[in-house]
Amino acid sequence: MEDIAMLDIKPTGQACGAYATGVDLTKALDADCIAEIRAAWLEHHVLVFPDQPMSDDDLERFTLYFGDFGHDPFFAPIDGRENIAAIVRRADETSPLFAEGWHTDWSFQDKPPIATCLMGLTIPPEGGDTYFANQHMAYDHLPDDLKAEIEGVVAIHSAEAAYAPDGMYGQDKEEESDRSMRIISSEEARLKNEHPLVRPHTETGRPALFSTIGYIQGFKGMSKEQSDDLLMRLYQHQTQDKFVYRHKWKPNMLVMWDNRCLLHRASGGYDGYDRLLHRTTISERAA
Repeated sequence: MEDIAMLDIKPTGQACGAYATGVDLTKALDADCIAEIRAAWLEHHVLVFPDQPMSDDDLERFTLYFGDFGHDPFFAPIDGRENIAAIVRRADETSPLFAEGWHTDWSFQDKPPIATCLMGLTIPPEGGDTYFANQHMAYDHLPDDLKAEIEGVVAIHSAEAAYAPDGMYGQDKEEESDRSMRIISSEEARLKNEHPLVRPHTETGRPALFSTIGYIQGFKGMSKEQSDDLLMRLYQHQTQDKFVYRHKWKPNMLVMWDNRCLLHRASGGYDGYDRLLHRTTISERAA
């Protein structure tokens, strides 16, 4: 078991995020250490654990400290696992970069995952940064008129534009693709769920914007033109640099982030290099 006195948390100095050292995630952690990690995660929203040569068993064990496994409807898992997906790109791959747009994972689900874990395995020497935008901060800095405009607004979320057969990653678009990720498109992606545009965090109660431009199809009671206008104004606000932490990867690095109060996006710049990360999502623990 780990000694929690060894845990050291150092904020990034950016809009969110902290580095967590002094624990060995290849070993089981005791309840006190898990609670301290959770408290730091809730405070900083992104936790980075460098120098953790974790196996898939270790990744699954760590994930289950904080909830149940989330359901990944449009990713096939890696061989031999049910709850780990590979975020992978070959050195010679020419498909459009995956997840380059700002989003929060699976917001279109009835109960979206509260967190995502990403374990860096093969990391290029350049490029591939992940960006995180703090949506507590974005809400706090809304202009008063825009904050009043979105009070009580409900958003309609769907994966249709991304994962339906005719979506961005759908089979109709990907037939000639050399994409190495195991993406599954289906008619299930056309299902819709509604979520408040401003949601209180389920653990801290702090309000955050829950607006992800790729998954929101519109807002209840608004025309398409009204919805599109509001969505674009929100997008321009919530992705400002002052709300963003830019994360640089290294091999054997685990990153855990809070989907309830963050947007994130991938970036390129590593053509000619392989890149592989293993991913789990965390749902709230079943009662």
